[in-house]
Amino acid sequence: MDLSALPVISPFVQYFLLAWSIAWKGLALWNASRNSQRNWFIAILVVNTIGILEIIYLFRFAKKRLTLNDLHFWKSKS
Repeated sequence: MDLSALPVISPFVQYFLLAWSIAWKGLALWNASRNSQRNWFIAILVVNTIGILEIIYLFRFAKKRLTLNDLHFWKSKS
């Protein structure tokens, strides 16, 4: 296989995708373990989908679903 035919992705994009994936995976794993959803925890831990599976889990299948208002952590809760 000729590796020169593969597209070159800039390091900035690679670091962004890495940070994106780690952030969503951490949030989803924390949520799954807190809600005692062992099967989801294992699936999220093993499958790497650059955050797609994690986002689907958090917004659709978690016991306490995440909402967009929950993501506004920088706003005061007065």
